[in-house]
This record gives sequence, C-alpha cells and structure tokens, in this order.
Amino acid sequence: MEEIAEGVHNITITEAKAKNRIQVSNTKKPLFFYVNLAKRYMQQFNEVELSALGMAIATVVTVAEILKNNGFAVEKKIMTSTVDMKDESRGRPVQKAKIEILLGKTAKFDELMAAQAEERERERERERESGELEVQN
Repeated sequence: MEEIAEGVHNITITEAKAKNRIQVSNTKKPLFFYVNLAKRYMQQFNEVELSALGMAIATVVTVAEILKNNGFAVEKKIMTSTVDMKDESRGRPVQKAKIEILLGKTAKFDELMAAQAEERERERERERESGELEVQN
C-alpha cells in the first residue's frame, strides 16, 4: 500500500513540474512568443523550464539569453542529453540532442514587468491620442 501512495505522490510532482515547462519546437513561431510565454510562466510559478530537441535548441538558448540579459531570469540548471527517436523518412532509430534549461525569477523581475506594462499602457495612450488628432483634422 505504501508503494502505491508513493507512486501517486510522484505522479503529482511530475504533473506539477510539467505545468511550468515550455517545449519549444522548430516551428515558425516568433522568438518573442516564447520569451513572453516564459515571462508569464515565471510570474505564475516563479520559474520556467525551457526544453527543446535538435534544431530547436538554438531557439531555447536564445530565449534564455534574452531573459537573462534583460534582467528577468537567472539560470538555475542546464541539462543536456540525447533521446532515441524514430526517423520518419527512413523508419530507423536516430539520436537527437535535447536541452532543458531551468530559469528562475530575478529579484527585480516584478519591478521590470510592472515597468513594461506601464510602457505598453503609455504606448496605447499615445496611439489613442494620435488617432483622435487624425479624426479632428
């Protein structure tokens, strides 16, 4: 019975961890889609795990560096590994590189986010004012 309870406890931990994980694919999503999503996850969970395979690794590293260089995140952990996958075209197993980067909020994260929100609001106000001026002319 203890083994079952321990197994259920482990499942809960795994599910909780997955909620703050962003799996970056090699699609055409803009870089800042992932940057902004990571900020949102850090607001909610205080940390975010960025994960990628193969060619998407460069995107994950770039997202992490943008967040770190702008003062939003600190690097907590980096894990690299290889994963066995099936090659769709040849039907045989291949190994792909994998990276996982765990980022945490900096001490000034909330302050930076508030300043960013304030700047967006000022920009909206300027757009509204310029729209009103065009209507008057």
